[in-house]
This record gives sequence, C-alpha cells and structure tokens, in this order.
Amino acid sequence: MTTPIRGLDVRTSKGNPMTTLSNHQSNSYTKVLLLGDAKSGKTGSLVSLVAAGYKLRILDFDNLLDILKYKILDECPDKIDNVEFRTIRDNYKAGPMGSVIDGKPKAWVTAIKMLDDWKYTDESGSEINFNKPALWGADTILVIDSLSRLCDAAYDFHESIIPRGKSGDYDGRAVYGNAQDDVEKVLAMLTSRSFETNLIIIAHGIYQDLPDGTTKIFPQGVGQKLSPKIPQYFPNYIRYKNVAGKRVMQLQSDPLIDLANTRPDAFKDKTLPIETGLAEFFAALRGAPAKINSTKAPRKI
Repeated sequence: MTTPIRGLDVRTSKGNPMTTLSNHQSNSYTKVLLLGDAKSGKTGSLVSLVAAGYKLRILDFDNLLDILKYKILDECPDKIDNVEFRTIRDNYKAGPMGSVIDGKPKAWVTAIKMLDDWKYTDESGSEINFNKPALWGADTILVIDSLSRLCDAAYDFHESIIPRGKSGDYDGRAVYGNAQDDVEKVLAMLTSRSFETNLIIIAHGIYQDLPDGTTKIFPQGVGQKLSPKIPQYFPNYIRYKNVAGKRVMQLQSDPLIDLANTRPDAFKDKTLPIETGLAEFFAALRGAPAKINSTKAPRKI
C-alpha cells in the first residue's frame, strides 16, 4: 500500500490519480439547497452570482423571475445575457369542480427532458440548445425555482397516469408514493458526482411535528414523508429569514432547522446579507468562477 504524501500527486499503477481526499471534487462544483418563506428574497439574491460572472440557467416553475430581471438591470446590466431560463407550468382551466389542468400534465416530463438535454423551441420559433446540463461545467449554475412547484408537477403527472376503477377512483397513496420516488431520484441525479455543474434548488419551508414532540422546518415536498429526506442530498443548506426587519441568509443551525455548509471555518458570522451572500458563499467554497466561455446568446430574462 502506498502512503500519500502531502503535495504529491499519488497515482495508481495505471497512472490515474488515487481517490484520496486531496482529489475530492469539493472545489469543483457547489450544490446548495436554499429554503425560505415566500418573498424572503431567495430568487432576487441570485443577482450577486450573475454579478460575480456565473452563467445561470433557470428551470422556472414559479414564473416569478421579475425581481431577478430588474435587479440585474440595476446592478449588472451588461451580464443579463448570461441568464437563460425556461418557464414550465401546466395550464389550468375552470371546471365544474374548480380549476383543473387543461389537457394532460406536461410540466414534469418537460422538466425531466430539460435536465437531460437543455433544448427546445421558444415562443418565437427559435431553436435553443445548450446540450446536457450535466456537462455545463464550473462556470455555470443550474437553478430550479422552485422545488415546491417541481413536486406539484410530479404529483399531477402521476395522478394522470394512475390506474382507475370504473367509477374513476384511484389509490391516492400510490400517487404520492410514485411522485415522491421520482422527485427523490431527480435529487439524487442532480447531486451526484457525475452531474458536473453547480446546482441551486430553491425550496419553501413547512413545519412538521416529529415523534419526539419537537417541531422542525423541512423543505416542502410531495407529502410529508419526502420532506425530511431532501436535505440529505445537499452538502450546503441555507435558510432565508427575517431578523429584526432585515432579510438575511442563515448559515448556522438552530432548534427549528439543521443547516450545513462545507466550509464552516470560512464564515465568522452566523448570517450573510442576501444582497451579496450567495456570491460570498460560492467564493468561499470554490473561489471565483472561471472565465465565461463564448456560447450561443440565451434569451434575456
């Protein structure tokens, strides 16, 4: 057995680097779960990453990118073309029993296809093709905004394909179970080593009572069984909250939520300002982004 020596690139007999911690992928890609109440500043805070030079590609389920657009135009208008987005929502219509999906649910299937190969025809008829998100590299961040609506899309899809009885009845537990499994598989894929792109998933929080009588905040998932599992996939977990009238990014755990980051030694404060916090966080974990490569110009947000 060869003993690794600090400063040396120890290799196997085939010439490949050994899988020692010095070769770990930690500095290559950052995967972050952002949690906060609605209107706590999560989407708007992405502007600091744009200003820092990152390319953002946003899978937009909430249709609430207005704030990000105007923040970029105000703070770094020269970089607005570094943000590409696609808004994915199932259409609804009025029905006898209330609002219903107009036709078959398509948002979930469309999202999965985009996460495999980011190409589509936009509303103007132009072909958009950014190839595979798993290969975008270290200067790009895939953003899912938000996990809550992604979960809704998964539920609606599985409800539409569940076998039904003659009266139209179906097993609601199976819908929840299948949707939970599918969402968890997506999280596993996006946070895997083979997905070589930075990742930010934006989530809303829900309060859950635990068997020991305590209450915790977890990301909103498909039913309560999935929610406690979601943070398990992320090395970095940040909460957005209001402290004395000021919105901040909370880094340290408290009785309501267990947070995490891979460089706790790099942050002397318990919070970061939402205006610059994400750029500071990424810089502490992996330094400045690589020089932006020349690519086909995306649609403006």
